[in-house]
Amino acid sequence: MKIRLSTFDDIPQIEIIINDAKTYLASLNIDQWQNGYPNAEQVENDIKKGESYVVVNDENKVIATSMFTLRKEPTYKEIFDGKWLVSEDKIYGVIHRMAIKKEFRKLGLATFLFDEFYQQLKDKNIQSLKIDTHEDNLGMQSLIKKLGYKYCGIIYTSYKAKRLAFEKVIS
Repeated sequence: MKIRLSTFDDIPQIEIIINDAKTYLASLNIDQWQNGYPNAEQVENDIKKGESYVVVNDENKVIATSMFTLRKEPTYKEIFDGKWLVSEDKIYGVIHRMAIKKEFRKLGLATFLFDEFYQQLKDKNIQSLKIDTHEDNLGMQSLIKKLGYKYCGIIYTSYKAKRLAFEKVIS
């Protein structure tokens, strides 16, 4: 398996993965991704900016997707009940919209994506990788803590939803 930038041809497969993730989150009573986000338009924008990634298996089938950027996340400017580990004025990486195809969950693909993005930042001497997640998404919280991310506080999305913010300092 390998990670590559997404193409417009990948959008139908990415949509299936995201819609499966929405269903999965709803089945766990997690009110994340239940408001029409993310959607195909968002994925198209990510692709246009060179920020959408997919994991493909040996048959070249898309089995995971994520957005990764070096652009500052506007909602990270203000953090409540805590603080970022690395100053917000420094360049940092951000992960959003990570989802794994349902039949490939629990096989380490999320870790594979995190490791790739971490390595990209390390290669560029960028010190920080940030992510946020829903307070009820215990699976993602467990994974990011296991991978060495530290809880930093609370941020609010552009649509005023509360999210727990995490960061890993890259050494």
